[in-house]
Amino acid sequence: MSWTATDIPDLTGKTAVVTGSNGGLGLESAKALAGAGAHVVVAARNQEKAQEAVDDIKATYPDASLEIVELDLASQASTKAAAESIVERHPSVDILINNAGLMAMPEQRTDDGFEMQLGVNHFGHWTFTAGLLPSLLAADAARVVTVTSTAHHTGRPVDPDNVDMDGNYSPWSAYGRAKLANYHFALGLQKEFQSRGLAAQSLVAHPGLSHTNLQVHTNAQGGAGLQGPFWVWMAAHTGMKADRGALPQLRAATDPNAEGGEFYGPRFVSSGPAVRLPVMRPGNDKAIATLWEVSERETGVTLDFVDVRKDT
Repeated sequence: MSWTATDIPDLTGKTAVVTGSNGGLGLESAKALAGAGAHVVVAARNQEKAQEAVDDIKATYPDASLEIVELDLASQASTKAAAESIVERHPSVDILINNAGLMAMPEQRTDDGFEMQLGVNHFGHWTFTAGLLPSLLAADAARVVTVTSTAHHTGRPVDPDNVDMDGNYSPWSAYGRAKLANYHFALGLQKEFQSRGLAAQSLVAHPGLSHTNLQVHTNAQGGAGLQGPFWVWMAAHTGMKADRGALPQLRAATDPNAEGGEFYGPRFVSSGPAVRLPVMRPGNDKAIATLWEVSERETGVTLDFVDVRKDT
């Protein structure tokens, strides 16, 4: 039988953090985790929408344990502050879903001068995950799930000599590159956990084509060009509902049989039940090494797996 949210085990006593959980897939993920008993940190930029999300979850699960943390992934300062506040309140974090993201935007820069899509989708989550490592590694066996897209197949690895695509920007190329960075980040993080004998696990997931506000927002921004209206129509008429689109990342985060380094998504690429998919794409090791080098250089943040270990 297909895996559904009812297959999520009891998460009472667990703490989960979901980025971009004020709407769409993030909201559905937060709702399902809270419904299973987890304390859920709603990490989002728009505080008004975050409160609406909390109210939405409470309407379904009145006893849900929730809190809101302001997180603007386009700002390294905000990202660091959010992680610090979570670690201060939660010495142990069991689940992190790096869900938030932007798609096919016109060329823009983050507060720190990064190309916006890579800056939010990858650099923001790089720094946020690094900041949460003390609490993630203090958990018995934390899961970090990073959300990619089928567009990662169209992406090219980050060019260390032109990280911001200066003079060569294309909204869809930038999106594919950012989603490939998400994919490589998840796989690289698992390599780091495994090589150090850590119990934490990193997995990657993609939602297929889901009917959320992502396509509408992307079209309104104007970066998607002629593809914008097409994908709005496709999502509305053929896309899965958000609660179904969230199932791959929820399965990666909670299925007791899931293992680090695995990839979850819809069986039929854009739709279908959440299943384990093959991890493909040659040259991962080189691309991951380059991504690590660029991420450390650009953000000034290193993922520290030594000093934060609970046994040191």
